Formats: sequence, C-alpha cells, structure tokens
Amino acid sequence: MQWTVYLSGEIHTDWREQIIEGCAAAGLPVNFVSPVTDHTASDAAGDVLGEEGKSFWRDHKSSKVNAIRTKNLIEKSDIAVIRFGDKYKQWNAAFDAGFCAALGKPYITLHDESIVHPLKEVDAAAMAWAEEPAQVVEVLRYVVS
Repeated sequence: MQWTVYLSGEIHTDWREQIIEGCAAAGLPVNFVSPVTDHTASDAAGDVLGEEGKSFWRDHKSSKVNAIRTKNLIEKSDIAVIRFGDKYKQWNAAFDAGFCAALGKPYITLHDESIVHPLKEVDAAAMAWAEEPAQVVEVLRYVVS
C-alpha cells in the first residue's frame, strides 16, 4: 500500500525535507503532500479574484482559495504530520489539527518540549508527539511496514 502523508505547519525550517529524505532513504511506501509553502504565493492566492481595500478581505479570499487545496489534501491523506515551530504562532497548523481530529484522521504533532503546554489540546488528539523529524520517520517506518 502506498501511504499519503500530509505535511502541515511551520515553513521556515527544513523539517519537511528531513522527513521526505528520511522516508526515501528507508524505502518507505510514502507519498507526501502539503499546503503551498511559499508564503507570498499563499497570501496572494485570492488576488486573481480582484483587489480589496482592506487586508482582512484579501486574507479572507486567499484563505478560502488555499482551503480548497488544504481540505482536499487532508481528506485524501492517510495521516498528517503537523509541525509547530517556536518562533511564530501557526494558527493554520492548529486549524489543520482540528480538522484532522474532526475527520478522525490520525496525525502526529512535531514540536519541541517548550510548547507542550499551549498545544496540550492539539497533542491530546494526536496519535503521537515527536520532537525531531527523525522520530516522525521512525513512526512512519513502523506504521507503514
């Protein structure tokens, strides 16, 4: 079976590449999908629908266009990995975790120990919590083998 893993969350480090490369090196039957990770492109996703005078409405349109991709990819995935960094608040990642929980879609959270408390509800619904991408690779190795 080929597994589809949705990679959600923080876009400022190479955690996605580490997981993808680790799974490839292990020969795991895994396909990866993710939201648009180019911040500028994501923010401009709704611009084609017309200019807005207020940033709220620009963000509103772009979030809806982005949600087309996010909703479909999460629904079609077998599992999600949701990364929270310590530098920025990833509200979109928390939303993705909630969406996974509502769908009964298993997910793994990836974050360091310093933010365990603010993520307690997100982690409570997760099937695993990892601190390093290598741990995610090992969990995936176990699950898909």
